[in-house]
Amino acid sequence: DCHQYTNRSCEECLKNVTCLWCASSGRCVEYPVRRILPPADLCELRSARWGVCWVNFEALIIAMSVVGGMILITLGVCCCCCCKKKSKKQVLEGPDKDDERAAREREKRRVR
Repeated sequence: DCHQYTNRSCEECLKNVTCLWCASSGRCVEYPVRRILPPADLCELRSARWGVCWVNFEALIIAMSVVGGMILITLGVCCCCCCKKKSKKQVLEGPDKDDERAAREREKRRVR
């Protein structure tokens, strides 16, 4: 039961992974598993600690958003670069094999 760690330390509370430490009130409560984020009446995001004592939910959400955004931007830039490189390569190589084969067949027909 998480309530027995109320008014102790964050480290003691979070030894049990089902517990949530509220730094502002010093309470140790059961994490509301039916909700992704703890409700404000239970504990404010900036005071809520879960898993580790040194990071709060507010900072965790911001950090995850920044990392996710950077990953999306990086993927977008890589896709654009690959597409441009591929199209530039096709322009430099000239016609593809199907075009060359069709041209040879036309030339053979013309010669006949």
